[in-house]
Amino acid sequence: MIARLRPLSFICFAGLLAACSSSPSSSLGELPRTPQASIDQLLQQAANSPAEQAALLRLSAADAAYKQNDFSRAYSILEQVALEGLKPAQQIFASTLRAELELKRNKPQAALRALSHPSLDRLGELPIDQQIRTQQARANALQADGRILAAAKERVFIAPLLNGSAAHDNHNSIWSLVSSLPLAQLEPTGDTDLDGWLALAKTFKKSSTLEQQQSAIDQWVAANAQHPAAVMLPQALVDLKKISAQQINQIALLLPQDGQLASVARALRDGFMAAHFQAQQSTQNTPEIRVYDSTRIGSMDNFYNQAKADGVQLVIGPLEKNLVSQLNNREQLPITTLALNYSESAHEGPAQLFQFGLAAEDEAREVSRRAWSDGMRRAVALVPSGDWGNRVLAAFRQHWEAQGGTLIAAEHVDQPVELARQIADLFQLRESESRGQAIQETLGKSVAAAPSRRNDIDFIFLAATPQQAQQIKPTLAFQYAGDVPVYATSHLYSGIYNQAQYLDMNGIMFCETPWLLNVNDPLRQQASSQWPQANGSLGRLYAMGADAYQLAPRLSQLKAIPDTHLQGLSGTLRLGHGQRIERQLPWAEFRDGQVQALPDRLN
Repeated sequence: MIARLRPLSFICFAGLLAACSSSPSSSLGELPRTPQASIDQLLQQAANSPAEQAALLRLSAADAAYKQNDFSRAYSILEQVALEGLKPAQQIFASTLRAELELKRNKPQAALRALSHPSLDRLGELPIDQQIRTQQARANALQADGRILAAAKERVFIAPLLNGSAAHDNHNSIWSLVSSLPLAQLEPTGDTDLDGWLALAKTFKKSSTLEQQQSAIDQWVAANAQHPAAVMLPQALVDLKKISAQQINQIALLLPQDGQLASVARALRDGFMAAHFQAQQSTQNTPEIRVYDSTRIGSMDNFYNQAKADGVQLVIGPLEKNLVSQLNNREQLPITTLALNYSESAHEGPAQLFQFGLAAEDEAREVSRRAWSDGMRRAVALVPSGDWGNRVLAAFRQHWEAQGGTLIAAEHVDQPVELARQIADLFQLRESESRGQAIQETLGKSVAAAPSRRNDIDFIFLAATPQQAQQIKPTLAFQYAGDVPVYATSHLYSGIYNQAQYLDMNGIMFCETPWLLNVNDPLRQQASSQWPQANGSLGRLYAMGADAYQLAPRLSQLKAIPDTHLQGLSGTLRLGHGQRIERQLPWAEFRDGQVQALPDRLN
């Protein structure tokens, strides 16, 4: 190839360079373009060209590699270009490309740093295509960094520059962003177009049924006919109209009424029926509920035959894991089913099966999300011994490392007498004590030196019972690690006020269901007035039952519109891999003997 390239004339390469750039301006400089040449040809000519032309050719080569999905090569080529030696147009181009490459490396903050270069003050002087590319890179970086509102604002700003399918895709992205924001962040910002999107999302979220959502959307469109979202309704809302026309009139609630799971099933049933009665009181169209005892059905085939004969359109249950696994192994189901547990099989189940539960793994992933958004990068873990602790730790490790975090070490908590040693091992206090002893032996006299812990740990991931957590926090302080942030799952919170216990856990942050954190929720108050135990840890099951009722008519919506989030009482719900309902939870902190709600980390 090199031998063939050598005879090419200088005139040919001059033409190649001309194809690489836009018309120059006196101070802005030329903007690289990808020419009709291979990456190798561009790089060979760059090696034999003056500095300015070489930079243009290398930028073009890096861009070509990026567009061919050869990200490592693109990054390597871009590293050869000195940014400060470029003119503003080229700096903008290079900064944008670097941001795109950093996003491919899962480094959104590095992408945002690249897009903060002073040259971007002149972005508006560049061709529209480059403006769009740069601003889309910024929007993607903001979203990847968890700054959802800022990402939406960026996409609203881009919208007037787009047309055709690009405009449609951008509209869908804006809706995906604003609809994922919590209600508290859907307040006016002073930006007219963005505020319209936020108002649409707010009226959508405040509606509890599909019919109410569709009515709210229609009213918003009528009142804001000139808003871009009304002129071009996001595809998710177009699809919603079709789904809302489908009615479910008969639901089967399949739960065990006897045996070891009877008390769990009772709480789920009571939460489900509380939501049903609340819907009836608000004059909503409600389905008929038929209750079946899973301990007396004989087989799932018998149950489905009976349910079909009874006119059932949707099944909520079963709860028993073995029955859920049976359903998961089938090719198809005769009736759409929302199981109230998860199959242990990694095999994807039939299209008619959805699975919902209070998975501890969800909470481990929630800790990972929160800690990462707080800027944490290096973790240690304390989890219980046994299968449950292993599963929670595995879920945390997988999610944490996928984000780019490091899990330095983990300890399985078992015997209380071993706790101090385990924490000392995590923080390498023994090594510090050994160094102090060695110094004393060398000097031959006593040395006044307090043990020191390793200082490369950003936080502790904790999964523990209330009793374990009550011991762990004081032990951390005793082992010189009391200042290390602790992020925990909900299992340390009983839901019942205990000031002495809360004081011992002071400073621990934990995720929890909205049901237990929001004592003023009307459905919780109604349920707890009839079932006082709903105020304690069983409240999570009441919340799950209530959410199962809210999910029942929304399964088609969740499947057809993947970005749909439902604000439930057991968390913010979405449909994940294998049609499993995943939860994202709010956060709280033990502070001065009280449980203090923490603000959501979405920006």
